[in-house]
Amino acid sequence: MYSLTTPAYILKHDILENSINSLIKSLDRNFKKNIFSYSLKTNSLPYILKKVKDAGGYAEVVSSDEYDLAKLIGFSVDRIVYNGPLKSKDSFIEAVSGGAIVNIETYREIEWLSSLPKNKKYQVGIRVNIDLKEISPLDSKADEDYSRFGFSYENGELEKALSKINKLSNIKIDGLHAHRTTLTRSIACYENICHFIGEISNKFDLDLSYVDVGGGYYGIMDSKPTFDEYFSSISNSLSKYFDLDNTLIIVEPGNAIVASCLDFEVSIIDVKKNRDFYVVTTDGSRNDIDPFFKKCNYFYELKYYNKKKSDIVNLQKICGGTCLEYDKLFSIENNCLLSIGDRIIFKSVGAYTMALSPLFIRFFPKVYLVKDNQYTLIRNSWSAKDFYNIYDTKSSS
Repeated sequence: MYSLTTPAYILKHDILENSINSLIKSLDRNFKKNIFSYSLKTNSLPYILKKVKDAGGYAEVVSSDEYDLAKLIGFSVDRIVYNGPLKSKDSFIEAVSGGAIVNIETYREIEWLSSLPKNKKYQVGIRVNIDLKEISPLDSKADEDYSRFGFSYENGELEKALSKINKLSNIKIDGLHAHRTTLTRSIACYENICHFIGEISNKFDLDLSYVDVGGGYYGIMDSKPTFDEYFSSISNSLSKYFDLDNTLIIVEPGNAIVASCLDFEVSIIDVKKNRDFYVVTTDGSRNDIDPFFKKCNYFYELKYYNKKKSDIVNLQKICGGTCLEYDKLFSIENNCLLSIGDRIIFKSVGAYTMALSPLFIRFFPKVYLVKDNQYTLIRNSWSAKDFYNIYDTKSSS
């Protein structure tokens, strides 16, 4: 039996390192000037953030809390890309003053620019709203054909925001931010976005030092676009509008770095027959591996310890250990019946899972690092005492 206590995430050092290094090498092959800025929201495990920092990457943050975490990890302010609507005014002012790459997302941020000292020049970027229904309809999700982020060119909001910023004599618009979640993650979609951004730059005669293409790329996966395929296409598209010898290209991958480097291991804690099938209960939950509750299948490996030919059964329904009826994961047909103590390893679940797992019934699980076939506990599971100690219990007595 394994010595690992379940449920637990398992961080695979070699896959993480390979993903980081492969992406950096591809950026260097395709762009003379580039920044790899890792998306903290995808997975903010400090071990991962330190690996990114040590590799020369930046931290891409979307709130004042993430901004503070990046600094605690050791990222200097000028190695932070600051996006999103949840910036605080203090962190915004500090970031702009300290040389961070700050992309304006809201009108209140434009107002905050007036609080900067007038005797110094500052640079900011601005996020452009990417309406995939107009720009790249084949890549648009049916329920998300519009984006709620950035300033819209089509209805004049972008021009209005640019005008407000241009009235501030000590502020220069230095970059455009064009991140957009897509249905397909296709190369063609990035090409369409790049052409759209290039046309906007020309339309407003912007003198830019950077273009932030955002993230959303597939990682190292069979039958999916490679980093080189993405970045060579982006390079070809942007080169029609920008001098790429002098324009900095920023990418903000999250999924591409961490999705494949984390597994989640659970143990079977109960097996019972219901109707004509077996309900197999694990000590994990769908919250741990599918927090958006959208998946219909998973990459997984079964670990049997009592396999017998006679144990073949028609149908097993694998479920989580919560008290929710919908905590149902997947079905197994015509296979050996799982037993208490057997295990299931869910593969490639590093993106958004840890960040979105709720404190429901069971607190945060353990995280192990596997390196050179050795397992090390890098985050212990939370206990009730850990949760309890967060609060000032004395004030409620």
